[in-house]
Amino acid sequence: MAFQKPTGTQDLLPGVVEKWQFVEEKARDLCRRFNYREIRTPIFEQTSLFVRGVGETTDIVEKEMYTFNDKGDRSMTLRPEGTAGVVRAYVENKIYGEPDVSKLYYIGPMFRYERPQAGRQRQFHQFGVEAIGALDPAIDAEVIALGYQLCVELGLKDVKVEINSVGNPTSRAEYREKLLGFLRPMKDSLCKDCQSRMERNPLRVLDCKVDQDKFVGAPSILDSLDEESLNHFAKLKEYLDDFGVDYAVNNRLVRGLDYYTLTAFELKAQGIGAIDTVGGGGRYNGLVGDIGGPDQPGIGFGIGLERIQLILEHQNIDVSSLAPLDVYFVALGEAADREVNRQLFKLRQSGLSGERDYLGRKMKAQMKSADRFKARYTAILGDDELERGEIALKSMDTGEQQTVKLDDLVSAIRESK
Repeated sequence: MAFQKPTGTQDLLPGVVEKWQFVEEKARDLCRRFNYREIRTPIFEQTSLFVRGVGETTDIVEKEMYTFNDKGDRSMTLRPEGTAGVVRAYVENKIYGEPDVSKLYYIGPMFRYERPQAGRQRQFHQFGVEAIGALDPAIDAEVIALGYQLCVELGLKDVKVEINSVGNPTSRAEYREKLLGFLRPMKDSLCKDCQSRMERNPLRVLDCKVDQDKFVGAPSILDSLDEESLNHFAKLKEYLDDFGVDYAVNNRLVRGLDYYTLTAFELKAQGIGAIDTVGGGGRYNGLVGDIGGPDQPGIGFGIGLERIQLILEHQNIDVSSLAPLDVYFVALGEAADREVNRQLFKLRQSGLSGERDYLGRKMKAQMKSADRFKARYTAILGDDELERGEIALKSMDTGEQQTVKLDDLVSAIRESK
């Protein structure tokens, strides 16, 4: 072929895309119940937004961003994550002027230049939520519970949450010195990334996937939390207990982004080997101010939809890939063919789904087509039935057939649902 899809991308074809729609509709319904409203931000933004918002020492900024100069010689980047763009929109559009907490969600593509593998693509998709404007740990628990509930309602098995507190700037500064004291003696044995980040952001070292076995005896950040951070974390755990969320404390969980403060968490489900993380997030109490807005706290998460689909498949969770049609029309004769067109459009206008043959096939082939579309009914119209103003309506489940008036067809099908 002359053209193929770019490495790290995929075509979501009919029969597969319906599974994605199922997950997305679940997410949208859950956000409706939790009172989160959708926000849609540009797919590309100024590069400096992500450098400042995500953090210079992150893998995303250092290695993975798709960055280009536009025709005005401005540096632009395809969004590698959702939070920075949402916070930029929150500031630019002065959403902070609203009296209530801003509870927002997004669904869309993100872009990172990574080595493609199972559950990890260069163009991938995320569902995420952001709650901006409240410091109350109850909103932390709500955000975590929303992500947890999505996994549960999708039917994922062994759903659990790992939580940690990365403290506020004061307690994190104290922990930084303790951690450096632990890391410096082993600096030469660490990977190049860890060596580079050690002095700039030592907490990021704990997120390294190469040297994890060397950090077994690392000091716990929980031992450095001040009273404010400890109280916030304790209340968060109480709220999660009240919700019945299955969680565990992981004191080495720091997440891969620089903007997190206090709460950090990951959502997990039974996966394929090490692939069990569905998504994660945390608090970003300084991010709104860093991007140029008023000092507003926030918390959010991102869930990878590719990862969700991978785990659904691995756990053999049946998600219907094709919604059944209400009616498949079969026309026998030229006059009947024109009336079928009229009836099909009328059916669709009423909110029902329908299809017909456009290839001039025989009745037997048309009935096979109705089977493939999983139609509930086949409506068969010949010229004789047309003269009487009637149509034959056959149930594809039972094989029973009845004759109904053409004018009553839509109501007959609707009453049978």
